[in-house]
Amino acid sequence: MADSAGPAVSALLRQRWPQAEISAGLIPDNEDEIAEMLDHFCRQGIALVLTVGGTGLGPRDRTPEATRRVVDRDAPGLAEAMRFRGAEQNPFAWLSRGMAGLKGNTLIINLPGSKRAAEESLASILSLVQHGLEVIAGGQIHP
Repeated sequence: MADSAGPAVSALLRQRWPQAEISAGLIPDNEDEIAEMLDHFCRQGIALVLTVGGTGLGPRDRTPEATRRVVDRDAPGLAEAMRFRGAEQNPFAWLSRGMAGLKGNTLIINLPGSKRAAEESLASILSLVQHGLEVIAGGQIHP
């Protein structure tokens, strides 16, 4: 099956940050590989890492577990906002186990795997993400 959620997420990011360097790739549903890749991105100093998929209740859905292994600080409000806004359209959004957190200056956010859910989830928090990235980079002071 072709990935339609990843390209949709990339398109949303390009709309918000047209000058940003955006990379995408596919890796297997393997907790160790996901954690290794997230850690690699953090060591590279990437500001924002979004995962798409692996947040459900299925036996292979291990993205939140991999993310927890990598982050040193949680950012639970982002995942809560995605679930809350998603549940306004689809009550099954409450079943998403996605999380968000920081490792160093890298913000990691787990998005759901369906195209519609990934797009709606990211769109619902884009302004929060932008502000968060500014704060993390030291360019924005809390009001």
